Amino acid sequence: MRTVGITGPTGAGKSLLSGYMRKKGIPVIDADEVYHSLLVPPSLCLDALRGAFGDIIFKGEELDRRILSDIVFHDEEKLTLLNRTVLGFVLERIREMLGELRAEGHTVAAVDAPTLIESGFYLECDTVVSVISSPEIRVERIILRDGLTREAAEARVHAQRDDGFYIEKSDIVLTNDRDEVEFFDRCEELVLNLGGAK
Repeated sequence: MRTVGITGPTGAGKSLLSGYMRKKGIPVIDADEVYHSLLVPPSLCLDALRGAFGDIIFKGEELDRRILSDIVFHDEEKLTLLNRTVLGFVLERIREMLGELRAEGHTVAAVDAPTLIESGFYLECDTVVSVISSPEIRVERIILRDGLTREAAEARVHAQRDDGFYIEKSDIVLTNDRDEVEFFDRCEELVLNLGGAK
């Protein structure tokens, strides 16, 4: 089974590509969804988070994601600690899910992960696809998508890696700077090159 890693900065259009691939019958594993599924108690991932950050990030048995976000958003060391704490659990579950898809007879499966490269998981993918877009366009998309102020959206964009980081590690780069129709044409070409669904 061919494993396709999808990544890119926020607002570039990863989810558009993932959604297109799903419509074409290619299963897509969303790393963020996997992470959130691991936060349902009881969970070894939650136990590890409690060990790393203490009871302050919990309300009873439930993780208070807002408090955790406030902690890591303002402290790079704490963000590194968060990623180090949860990464192993997320990658283990993604590998299990890929194994299940392989057993079901799928010939292609994708993993949509914002930190695909930083986690090292890109090395386990047969093809790495990055979706990139100009910072100005990404800011506009983030404002529309998340309801943020321009200042907050710009801060989010500037906190991310530049395009060169993604281009260097990718087999395929899709630029999403124009309309969706043109972008979906590129997505169609990608799906055909991958060999389509099962």
